[in-house]
Amino acid sequence: MILYFIALLVMTLPGSVASIFLKKASGSEGIIGLLKNVDLYIGGFLYLASAVLNIWILGYLDYSVVLPLTSPIYIWTMVLWYMILKASCII
Repeated sequence: MILYFIALLVMTLPGSVASIFLKKASGSEGIIGLLKNVDLYIGGFLYLASAVLNIWILGYLDYSVVLPLTSPIYIWTMVLWYMILKASCII
């Protein structure tokens, strides 16, 4: 049972990192530039991996338990955006 809770916390990190790659990809010029940008595919893969892990966890834990425990993704995202993209954080 504890393995699923650990996997749940680990699942939030790829989802947060994916948002950084997709943000970097969004700076591409035009649709062709976006499709050639490797950051788009890395971000998409990380989101997909996070979603698959989430679906796997939902097979073992109740949705009412899983959903609140996915909230660390917002904390990871804020910290990573501050550290990597130098974005300001207003709390």
